[in-house]
Amino acid sequence: MQSVRVRKRSLLGWLTAILLPVSLLNAMAANAAVPATPSGWSLVWSDDFNGSAGSLPSSANWQIDTGHGYPGGPGNWGTGEIQNYTANPANVSLDGSGNLRITPIGSGNNWTSARIETRRADFKPAAGRILRIEGRIQMPNVTGNAALGYWPAFWALGAPYRGNYWNWPAIGEFDIMENVNGINSVWGVLHCGVSAGGPCNETTGIGASRACPGSSCQSAFHTYRFEWDRSVNPNQLRWYVDGQQFHSVSQGQFDATTWNNMTSHAGYFILLNVAIGGAFPNALAGFGTPTAATVSGRPMVVDYVAVWQSGTGTTPPPTSPTPSPPPGGGVDARSTIQAEAYQAQAGTIRETTTDAGGGQNVGAITNGDWLRFDGVNFGSTAATQFRARVASGAAGGVSGLIQVRLDSLTGPVIGDFALANTGGWQSWRTIPANITPVTGTHTVYLTFSSGQPADFINVNWFTFSTT
Repeated sequence: MQSVRVRKRSLLGWLTAILLPVSLLNAMAANAAVPATPSGWSLVWSDDFNGSAGSLPSSANWQIDTGHGYPGGPGNWGTGEIQNYTANPANVSLDGSGNLRITPIGSGNNWTSARIETRRADFKPAAGRILRIEGRIQMPNVTGNAALGYWPAFWALGAPYRGNYWNWPAIGEFDIMENVNGINSVWGVLHCGVSAGGPCNETTGIGASRACPGSSCQSAFHTYRFEWDRSVNPNQLRWYVDGQQFHSVSQGQFDATTWNNMTSHAGYFILLNVAIGGAFPNALAGFGTPTAATVSGRPMVVDYVAVWQSGTGTTPPPTSPTPSPPPGGGVDARSTIQAEAYQAQAGTIRETTTDAGGGQNVGAITNGDWLRFDGVNFGSTAATQFRARVASGAAGGVSGLIQVRLDSLTGPVIGDFALANTGGWQSWRTIPANITPVTGTHTVYLTFSSGQPADFINVNWFTFSTT
């Protein structure tokens, strides 16, 4: 998949790699300063991690968590992770080259590591503005069995969690970058509501993941960004890696109480840590981690963390037109459902489309990828046909199926069609398919199946009809 997705990398990236000396490229990779503030934005806060080798991160910016949990809070930080967090420079320190290193050390069930959090807990966009939290990070450079149990993270927690360690997940959690077990993937996740279950499907959360563009997450630095957008109505939360959006959540997905509980407080504080073991790595491994094969001493390296805010905040947020919901609520199955409006996905990216109407399409889709759309209302008159706006620039002999499933990612396929090369990744076709008659409101999954490990389809939109 990764080699095929290189088609979406910029020419500039290739020219830079060709023209710059290797020594300069290595220096840039290890020690890039906080980027210049983009036009129309203002810098709220940042840390470049400049300082002498072996020194702790700035105490003016960060506080260091220690032990196996907050005093009076849940044990093992509420996740089942096994390490003891310390303020030992062997676990957390600057490297003298403009980076922070968080290094797990240990074996068996005896590990130490580090977790730090910003002293500020008021990161929140003003009305009509966008907050952008960004970090440039290389995950621990370890893969396979040697990585079992590694759990690096860059994330944010709602301010009310400080001093009351039992109000999670109502106060909100934005996981900007999570990774486990050395897998070449970044997860972006929202936690909210109640546990277990609730509007954020706890304790899993509402998440999406994708492979890091170009070089793997473990072998190189990548930029991870989260945006909280109050310039649109309903508000949006968005996740990016190297500038490519891979996940979003809308205020419109939640009841007012859930949204207010995670957004109406003072704001959020930012955390960086590397856990060992716990629920997430264990779930993906299928057994307890770490194991005897897990190696010690592979750090997460952080080049910078920065927070920006857009605009001036002097104008009220524009209101996006909202179509009238069908009887019973939800998304009208007979409307044009934009592919990029998914509630969750796996393996795909969003990109600008050249199709009529502009906007975005979902691309880089290959075997095993999927999109999820919640609350699709088919009404009382059965829909019998599915149509999708698709394109493909797949190589000769590469094709696959777009499939429709209801209420479960592994549920039966109610309709599908095959697609091969249409003349290019932006050469769009509207293709129909018959489906098993459907009424009522359902979660709709688009799943993608192919016999080749290569991208084979882009999707712009889809709809259902009776004819």
